[in-house]
Amino acid sequence: MIMTAQLLLSLSILIVVHEWGHYYAARIFNIKVEKFYLFFDFLFPMANVMNFSLFKLKKGDTEFGVGWFPLGGYVKIAGMVDESMDKEQMKLPPQPWEFRAKPAWQRLIVMLGGIIVNVIVGILIFIGITYFIGDRYILKDYVNNHGGVHALELAQKIGIQTGDKIIKINGKDFEYFDDVKDTDALLSQNSSYTIVRDGKEIQIPIPADFIENFGKKEALASFLLPRTLPIIETISPNSVAEKVKLKPGDQFVEIQNTPVTYMDEVRGIIKDFKKDSILFKVKRGNEVLSFKEYFKGQTSIGFYAINQLVPPEGEKSISYSLGQSIALGPGRAFDVITTQVKAFGKIFRGEISFKKSLSGPIGMAKAYGGTWDWERFWRMTGLLSMVLAFMNFLPIPALDGGYVMFLLYEMITGREASEKFFENAIKVGMAILLALMVFVFYNDIARIFTGN
Repeated sequence: MIMTAQLLLSLSILIVVHEWGHYYAARIFNIKVEKFYLFFDFLFPMANVMNFSLFKLKKGDTEFGVGWFPLGGYVKIAGMVDESMDKEQMKLPPQPWEFRAKPAWQRLIVMLGGIIVNVIVGILIFIGITYFIGDRYILKDYVNNHGGVHALELAQKIGIQTGDKIIKINGKDFEYFDDVKDTDALLSQNSSYTIVRDGKEIQIPIPADFIENFGKKEALASFLLPRTLPIIETISPNSVAEKVKLKPGDQFVEIQNTPVTYMDEVRGIIKDFKKDSILFKVKRGNEVLSFKEYFKGQTSIGFYAINQLVPPEGEKSISYSLGQSIALGPGRAFDVITTQVKAFGKIFRGEISFKKSLSGPIGMAKAYGGTWDWERFWRMTGLLSMVLAFMNFLPIPALDGGYVMFLLYEMITGREASEKFFENAIKVGMAILLALMVFVFYNDIARIFTGN
């Protein structure tokens, strides 16, 4: 429920600002805007089916409202064929306040208005995040000096092992451990990690389709983590840990006469443990305490380790002035577009599966998480604002980019596309969007049942 609420709020903000971009540009050129709707007041894309709104208000010559079909929004601009497919108006002579009566350059600005505003909003959000939150990074050198990485399922698939020390990404040195999961690096051609294992440098190629894994549930948590210390934070009721009176702060140093330094070593020993009794030692203050306890039928000692990945000295926090944030924000926003372009390139080259790369509302909602986190909410909203700008710019009829394509043709050739051709192109574009909508919903639902 919280995930859905966050997604709806985020999309509502972005839809309103996108449509406002079209509305404002139209009003600048004295073009009449008949409707301004958040969500559709019809069963998209069937403009004459189930026509009703949840709320509407007439102000001037524009009807503002909230539709019942929550998968988009629109402005109905007089003298323009759009989602409403109102062709009756187009049979009448053009009026001075209509879209079709304006010069091509004005119509182009109106069509680009939504994209421009989405880009501006995305940039402002990234500037705000940079200024108010700043950056916090785990240092690569700290991880490498404290046992290397904890390689989970995805990392093991490409040949990384727990204890490996990653020293380069794509042949280049890096400062922050977080960069090993950077999508820009993973989308590069011939991506690789350079690791040190047992004193030797080894090159680990990153498969071209590896980025697909990060669309799956909790994939990032199944990849690479810093190794953590086996220090108790909480103890489970009726567990071995409770019976022997372990305490928060106790640190495991030995299990079954095998020294342990990291939590993954504790889990490794416990995972395949078959004996009736278990021996272990913990450090408490300056003391080392020894325990032996009946363990048959148990699968764990019964404690949760401290959740902190690294101590403060293993992190670098960076705060930025307003001026620095204004300088950095646009680059961070446009990095989203760069990532999208690289991803599309890999899809077209067949290196990434189109099906696995595409997420619909269900997949998007999961990305917000099950708790309301304002930092994550605004990061996702900023990212989606840039993605929506990019997607709307694609030259598909019925998207802004499709209209832009026709207008550029008109401006270059001096001829408008025929009304019939344009109308048919819009229908084809809407059919494509409908098929895509059905596909992403099916894809999301299939992932729920398959776990992929």
